[in-house]
Amino acid sequence: MFVADAQREPGKRFVVRADEPDGFLELDLRFRLCGELPRPGRAIFRNSSDMKTRISPVLIAFAVICVAVVQNMHAVLPPPDGGYPGGNTAEGYLALGSLTTGTYNNAVGIYSLLNLTTGSFNTANGAGALLANIADQNTATGAGALLGNTTGARNTANGAFALFRNTEGGGNTAIGSIALSNNTTGVDNTATGSGALFENVTGHFNTANGYQALAGNTAGTGNTATGHQALRQNASGDANTANGLQALFSNTSGDSNTAMGYSALSSSSTGHGNVALGVNAGIAVTTASNVICIAHNGQNVSNSCYIGKIYSNVQPQVGADPDLVTINSSGRLGRANVSSRRYKHDIKPMEKASEAIYALNPVSFRYHKQYDVTQTMAFGLIAEEVADVNPDLVGRNPEGQPESVRYEQINAMLLNA
Repeated sequence: MFVADAQREPGKRFVVRADEPDGFLELDLRFRLCGELPRPGRAIFRNSSDMKTRISPVLIAFAVICVAVVQNMHAVLPPPDGGYPGGNTAEGYLALGSLTTGTYNNAVGIYSLLNLTTGSFNTANGAGALLANIADQNTATGAGALLGNTTGARNTANGAFALFRNTEGGGNTAIGSIALSNNTTGVDNTATGSGALFENVTGHFNTANGYQALAGNTAGTGNTATGHQALRQNASGDANTANGLQALFSNTSGDSNTAMGYSALSSSSTGHGNVALGVNAGIAVTTASNVICIAHNGQNVSNSCYIGKIYSNVQPQVGADPDLVTINSSGRLGRANVSSRRYKHDIKPMEKASEAIYALNPVSFRYHKQYDVTQTMAFGLIAEEVADVNPDLVGRNPEGQPESVRYEQINAMLLNA
């Protein structure tokens, strides 16, 4: 027999038999409604062979108090306001003031979702948030957030005046004060940070993360900026990537640039296809295109490549380790100084092939100034003339034109002369 001395209702007490499980559940529930006990409710009972076994006075008093509280529980009065047909909620002067058949909208704040009539699943929290909206599935948090939006759908604005002027653009996300504030018809943009993508009007598929990142962009598409004022001045440039404080800061209309690092390519304005990696990498590039700068300031020379910490590292080609680096017409790098049998086939004596060197015409010359500003006198051969003597002694460009003389082959011929 299990016995519990506690009040069931006025004038009655609990006397629970082992074959009365509902009594156990009711008493246990009343204890739990007042708060969890240190151990399960049923642990307060003791197995007894007589009707005199009782719970301690402290637990009895606790049970009586809890039962009294449960019996006096009521819903809050007055009940919460703002619940309207169709699962809509409105709190604030003229919030959802024009709603007709729209469902599951939530408007909190004066004039929030004021013009919505049939749209659904919108959430506006803040004075004037989504004021002009008539579309679906927009979320605005902050005074004036998405205030001008009319038909744009699936937008999210979090911050005062975020996406403020958006009218038809959809799928945009703005987090931060005045983020994407001027966007009107641009779609699928993401701005995180105060003033991020601030000037964007019609640009699509841009991502800006940081204070004033891509702030000047108006029509540029497919740009990614991460960092304080990254791509700050970009207006119409497309497909740029900037990662780092003020990376590509001055770019206005350049396309397809990539800058990784503090102030990387920060001076470049109209160039395209530039790549910079490292702090201040490419900072000397202003209008040039197709410049690669790795840990180097670079120069404003198109179709050039600069890599830091190489020229200063003196490493003569002596001993068994150092090697030469070569590059082929497709841009592939490799090492050149290999002569092992493992890399060769069709090995046979040179015989009379070396006689070609007697027909070669050594000359002196200077390279064009665009290649050598010092105009130093040089000595050597002309590739086209060498090709006429022996085509195997020249290197060719992708168009098949003679480009270089294979001097290392001529050196070997001298041994057979």
